[in-house]
Parts: sequence; C-alpha cells; structure tokens
Amino acid sequence: MKIVHRDFVRGGPGKFKMVPLDSDDLWYVFNLIAVGDSVIAVTVRKVLREAASGGRDAERVKLKLEIKVDKVPEYDQEGGVVRVSGKNILENEHVKIGAHHTLELELHRPFALKKDVWDSVALLELNQACDPAASADLAVVIMQEGLAHILLVGRSMTITRSRIETSIPRKHGPSVAGYEKALSKFFENVLQAFLKYVDFSVVRCAVIASPGFTKDQFHRHLLLEAERKQLRSIIENKSRIVLVHTTSGYKHSLREVLDAPNVMNLIKDTKAAQEVRALQDFFSMLSNEPHRACYGPKHVEVAHEQMAVQTLLITDELFRNADVVTRQKYVNLVNSVKDSKGNVHIFSSMHVSGEQLAQITGIAAILRFPLPDLDDIEM
Repeated sequence: MKIVHRDFVRGGPGKFKMVPLDSDDLWYVFNLIAVGDSVIAVTVRKVLREAASGGRDAERVKLKLEIKVDKVPEYDQEGGVVRVSGKNILENEHVKIGAHHTLELELHRPFALKKDVWDSVALLELNQACDPAASADLAVVIMQEGLAHILLVGRSMTITRSRIETSIPRKHGPSVAGYEKALSKFFENVLQAFLKYVDFSVVRCAVIASPGFTKDQFHRHLLLEAERKQLRSIIENKSRIVLVHTTSGYKHSLREVLDAPNVMNLIKDTKAAQEVRALQDFFSMLSNEPHRACYGPKHVEVAHEQMAVQTLLITDELFRNADVVTRQKYVNLVNSVKDSKGNVHIFSSMHVSGEQLAQITGIAAILRFPLPDLDDIEM
C-alpha cells in the first residue's frame, strides 16, 4: 500500500489518501472501511444531456464523490475490487447530496478514507499494509497423481492461482505405458502453470508438496526441463525450491506445508508464520494444560478480567462487525491485553490459520496461569 497523504489524530478523527498496489492491499482496504466512515474517490457516471436536436444524449462523466458508508463493504476476490456503498455527501452538479452510490475501489486507483476515530486496530492494519517486510509471499504446489493446486500465500490471504487435473490410468497391468505417458503430460501441465504463476522476484521460496514420491518426480521433471529448455528463472533459483510431505494433494494440506520446519525457517519473520506458530502453541496448550487455554468471547473476557491473558488470538472478521459498539469492544480488548504486557495476533480470515481459528469462535487465548473455574461459565 502506498500512503499519499495523511492527516489524523491517533484515537481521533482524520483522513488517509492511499493507493492499493496488490491484492493483499485490497484485503486490508476491505478490513479498514467500516460503517460510518467516508470514502472519497473518482468514479464514472452516465449523464444525460440535452442534444441540439432536442433529444437527450448519454455521456460518461468522471466525478469525484464522497460517500458515507452505510453497510459493510463487499470484497470481490475474482474481480480484484472492493465495493463500498453509501449516500453522497459532496456537492456535485450530476449527483445530488443524499443520492445512494456504490464506489468500486481497484488496484492502482487512489482514494481517501475518513474516520471519526482512527483506533489502534485500524492503524495497525494500515501499518501492516505498508510494511513490505511483513509479506509471506510463498508459492506452493500441492499435488498428488493427477491433481495439483498452485497457491500463493501473501501477507493477508491465500490465493488459488491454478488447479490442474488429469486422468491417470492405473500403474499395473497392460495400461502401464499409458500411465507413464499420462503422468508426463500431467507434469508438463503443472510445469507450465508453475512458470506462469511463480515469480521468484516476488516469492521467498516455492514449495512442492505431496504424499508419496509425486513431489520428487515432479521436482526431477522441473529441473530436467529447466536445463533442456534453459529456463533461467528455475535454474537460478533451484536452491529456493523446497520439498514437503503432505497427506493429500488437496488445498487443506496447506496447513501441513506451513507447519513444516524447513518452510517455517524461510518465512519465520512473516505475519503468516507468526499466526501459524501462535495457533500451534494454543492447540498444544489446550491439549497438554487445558486450564491454561480458552476460547469464545465470554471465556476470554473473564480470563482477561483476571489479568490471565498472555497471548490473544483473534480474527480480523470480528472487527468487520457492522455494530460500532461490538467492534469497539474488541478494539478495547486488544489494547487492554497489550497494556498488560500480553501478545496479540490478529489473524487473517483468508489464511488457513484464520479459517481454523474461526471454527472455534474466532477468539482464543493462552493464559499466564490456570483458570479451572472457566469450565463453569457458559460460552
């Protein structure tokens, strides 16, 4: 994210003008904009003008609008756009004040965001969006015979770039020749997708993951073809290609990839890796010392009232609540945990770790000391 202009009071009103540069930035924009905020952007509207013949001509006109957001924005991952709806509050010859309008915020198009209160969570989101060091940027090929997924793991989201599926005959009996031919064709299709979507100037490393020996066979095919066709991007970066064992070639196996020590070492300083580690620590504590881990808003709240929260895990989804009071409750909890020298991890709901956390209410905590009485409180 590029910040063009800033004029704000921490914990008070202000305005930021910004330009989203990649899909991760659009996700941050989606999380930043809340009901009650104002968004200023240039848009195009069809306007009817009187023609010399007496009729009316339609003309597309560029307009600058400021809308007061009246519902939670929509994020369109496929289209690469965030849609923000509300009433126009800026005087304009073509759009009346109070008229309802939807703005589409896209990559490389500047817009300004005004808030009555720039709270700590909103400012943290903005800082993370502007921090290039926070990027995970990991390319992952998860595969098994006949099926492969190419995923890009960014700062705040995991994107499926390609799914390759090929019918592979059985390895034994008379169809063995057909098996070899089909497998070679499958590997070639995966290689073409790999070349198209994996950019080593952006990603830290590329992971090839599978059950059995499929990953090793594809890795061998990749390197042989790179030498034969002189594919410089692969030849010069082969040391950044990592092999990992998974139980399947389906996307849910990304969890196993991010848990792998050789991958974790390469991305250990990124937000995505910190989230994975924090979630591992939570489930480990829940399993080994259950009274030192809790989840659910009520249990976490009670634990914090007793100054017991060492690490707070919370998904960004909870801050997108249309109810300002509910959002503020979670913002206050985050600030209070930090003030009491606790750690806070805000998980992206577009990452596999955020999805896991969402399955257990979206909020959890590792405690400084056991609280067995929590079991008596209804969640």
